[in-house]
Amino acid sequence: MQDTPDAPEGAAPAPVAAPKVSQRILAQYIRDLSFENVLARKGATGDVTPEIAVQVSLDGRKRSGIDNQYEVTTKLTATSKGKATGDVLFVVELEYVGVFQIEGVPENQIHPYLLIECPRITFPFVRRIVSDVTRDGGFPPLNLEMIDFVALYRNEIARRVQANQPAAAPRLDA
Repeated sequence: MQDTPDAPEGAAPAPVAAPKVSQRILAQYIRDLSFENVLARKGATGDVTPEIAVQVSLDGRKRSGIDNQYEVTTKLTATSKGKATGDVLFVVELEYVGVFQIEGVPENQIHPYLLIECPRITFPFVRRIVSDVTRDGGFPPLNLEMIDFVALYRNEIARRVQANQPAAAPRLDA
């Protein structure tokens, strides 16, 4: 069926093809990396069975003056503490940036695309860096679990919405 002005009344319009999404990784780099081996500095005392906490935050922005190019930064902090004492064993802080050329994503979808799809691509590199740094720092390699970037995005949106809501007005009971 053709979508022309001559089409009979009531005829369904021809389906519109979805825009083709094109994505290229132009560059990846470590913006900042820090590994602090507190255990080596202070010395080991007692049980050093680790308890590890990992925090991840994401930032995506358009590169100024360049069409269709975006920077996506993954910030990761991993802190290992002894279960028995709570003493810090090591801290890893990493900022890893991917530079992407993205075309065909509607403007209203670029924000979730940047903070979900782009980190999925760079995460294996982040994971490898953290593993290598912890191993080279004298600990067993820290092999990060896969991250659900969709859930991370939704949680951040929900947190921002809740933070912007005004406090509930006090109720007056008659």
